[in-house]
Amino acid sequence: MSQKIIFTPGPSQLYFTVEDHIRKALRDGVPSLSHRSKTFEEIFIRATAGLRSLLYIPENFHIVFTASATEIWERCIQNLVSEQSVHYVNGAFSKRFYEAACELDKQAEAITVADGEGFTTQQPHDSAEFIALTHNETSTGVSLPMEFINGFREANPHTLIAVDAVSSLPYPQFDFTKIDSLFFSVQKGFGLPAGLGVWIVNTKCVDRAKQIKSKGAPIGTYHSLPSLVSYAKKNQTPETPNVLGIYLLANVVEDMLRKGAKAIRNETEYKAAVLYQALETNRYVKPFVKKKEFRSKTVIVADCGVYTKPLTEYLMQKGIQAGEGYGAYHATQLRFANFPTHSKEQVELLVDLLQNFEP
Repeated sequence: MSQKIIFTPGPSQLYFTVEDHIRKALRDGVPSLSHRSKTFEEIFIRATAGLRSLLYIPENFHIVFTASATEIWERCIQNLVSEQSVHYVNGAFSKRFYEAACELDKQAEAITVADGEGFTTQQPHDSAEFIALTHNETSTGVSLPMEFINGFREANPHTLIAVDAVSSLPYPQFDFTKIDSLFFSVQKGFGLPAGLGVWIVNTKCVDRAKQIKSKGAPIGTYHSLPSLVSYAKKNQTPETPNVLGIYLLANVVEDMLRKGAKAIRNETEYKAAVLYQALETNRYVKPFVKKKEFRSKTVIVADCGVYTKPLTEYLMQKGIQAGEGYGAYHATQLRFANFPTHSKEQVELLVDLLQNFEP
């Protein structure tokens, strides 16, 4: 039986070099390494240095590791918000970020739009300490234009700006002068097994966390931001981390660097264009996000209506596993990941199948 092509948006298909890296890791005893060993420190350096090169992360930003991006939501709120946060909500995951702030007893404000819609204007938030933006809403396939994200700095010069880029990196190139915090998890665009979050923060964020702690507010223990950064400066983590996950990340990032960030971006845009074209011209399914400026390049959502089940079964028979619609859209939508691991040939095969689909 041939292996399926996995287009689910997370966990998604493994990057094509991961199997070889896992075999080498097992041969070299990587899963049994002490996180206080020189060998682990070398792996930490490779992973963080590679990420700096791939994502153009400046030196005044720190890179720390957590168990997941979901954990980072909580760490952001604990460490960077003493009272008030603002959340731009355009789907289930941006809503969960907002709900995390509410559950941590912050005065959280949600600015919302309908599913499938994006935001057109930003505004000053004079009383807020923290603005949460979700660059790519995995549940709806809506992406915030980069110029929209960048506009917050001028309107809110003293407010910390955090961006959830869980299902878009490594495709987008962020302007780090416009944001303070960026984070992702590895099981989507980086094509790795789940269980590792990456949190990128500037020194303003660390100073804010120390300030909140100095006032007696809890900001966490081992995974408080000052603790994470303190260990990261020694190329270590506070506790035994997902050593294998960090090792695989280091290797896959190096593979991506050999290919080139520009090549990855160009391929992503090509694959997104042909897939959206196939949906726009299809008789049975259509893109869920109507306005092109808000369409994600990395998670393409199709409105399938009554054809969802037959299309799913048809694709499975052809060896392709699509992602189910999220939440209320479970029975009426399909989601297609467009990550670096998905080759042009795989996406072109998907496009051909969509064009030939007859319920």
